[in-house]
Amino acid sequence: MRILHVSSSRTFGGGERHVVDLCRGLQQRGHDVFAALRPTNEWQHRLSFLPPERIMHVSIRNSFGVLSSMRVAEFVNQNEIDIVHAHVARDYIPTSIACLAAKSAKFVLTRHVLFPLKPFNRFALKNLSRAIGVSETVGEGLRKVFPPSKVAVIENGLDVNSLTDEAKTALRREFRNFHNVPQGAQVVGALGELKELKGQRDLVLAANEIAKTHPECCFIIVGKDNSGDRAFRRELRRMVRVFGLEDRFLWLDWLDDTDSFFAGIDIFVSPSHTESFGLSLLEAMAQGKPVVATATEGSKLLLGQEADLAKINEPVELAQRITWFLEDQAACKESGERNKRTAAEKYPLSRMVDATEKLYREILGK
Repeated sequence: MRILHVSSSRTFGGGERHVVDLCRGLQQRGHDVFAALRPTNEWQHRLSFLPPERIMHVSIRNSFGVLSSMRVAEFVNQNEIDIVHAHVARDYIPTSIACLAAKSAKFVLTRHVLFPLKPFNRFALKNLSRAIGVSETVGEGLRKVFPPSKVAVIENGLDVNSLTDEAKTALRREFRNFHNVPQGAQVVGALGELKELKGQRDLVLAANEIAKTHPECCFIIVGKDNSGDRAFRRELRRMVRVFGLEDRFLWLDWLDDTDSFFAGIDIFVSPSHTESFGLSLLEAMAQGKPVVATATEGSKLLLGQEADLAKINEPVELAQRITWFLEDQAACKESGERNKRTAAEKYPLSRMVDATEKLYREILGK
C-alpha cells in the first residue's frame, strides 16, 4: 500500500511520536510511506528513514486551506497514493478536499485528544472512510460526530530499547554526572510540553511539600513551552525560586533520546489535567518506572481503573503519592516491574501497526 500521513504540527509531542512510529512500522512491513509536513516543523529529522522525495512541505494554517488541498491532491496523484491519513484537527478538512480532488485516495483521520470535534465535521467530512481514536474514550467522542461504523479505536503502542541492567546503570551515572545531579539523591521526573493542562504547576507545588520532609529529593522537568511568550515556563521557574528549591530542580528541553532521562530518575510523575492516552506515561511504564499520576482518562486506561491515582489539580495529594514511593523502596520496585509487564503485554507497537494495517486493507477491500 502507498500511504500519505499529513501533520501540520510545528512542534514534537505525543501525537507526532505516534506518526513517526506508525510511519516506521508501516515502512518496515514493505509499504510505501509518505509524509506531508509544515515547512517550519521542528521534527522532520525523526522521519529520516523516509527517502527525501517522499516528504512534501505544505502550509496548512487552518481548516479552509483550499490551495494547500490542491497541492496535496497533486502529490497524491503523482505518487498514486492509496490512503491519506490526517492527524491534526486543522488538517482534516483540507485532507478531505484533497482526497475528493484526487478521487482515488481514501481519507482516514486519527484523533489524538479528548477535546470534542465540532458537529459540522459530520457534514464537512462526508468522504471519511474511518476515524480512529487512540483510546475508547476518544472513540466515544468520535461516535457523537460520525456514524459508529466509521469509527475505530486503535490504542497507541510503543517500542522501547531493551537495555541491560548494566547499561541502565551506566546511563544513570552518566546522566546524573552530566547534569550535576547527586548520584545518591532520589529523583522525581516529568516529561511533557510545558502548559497548564499538563499540570507542571501542581508538580512544583507538590515539590514544595515534599521538600519539607525529603530535602534531598531532586526534580527534573523535561519539556518546552511552545507558547509565543514562554510565560508559563517563567512562572514555573519563578515559583521554584520563591520556594528556595532552585538547587533541587533541573529544567531540560525535549530530549531526542529519553533512555538516559528514564535511567536517571527514580519516580515518574504525570500531573496532567487531561490526557487521552499518555505516551510519556506509557514509556515510563515500559522503562520499568513506578508512576504517580492524576486521574485522567489516559492514566486510568494505562494503570488500570483500580490504580491509586491522585485527584486532578490537587498538589498536596500528588505530594502524598510521591512521598509514599520515596519512603517505600520495595513498593517502588514492585510497581516498576508491574508497569513494565503491562506495557510489554498490552501496548507493544506491533499491535498498533497490525491494527492500522488491517484497517487500511479493509478500506481498500484488500
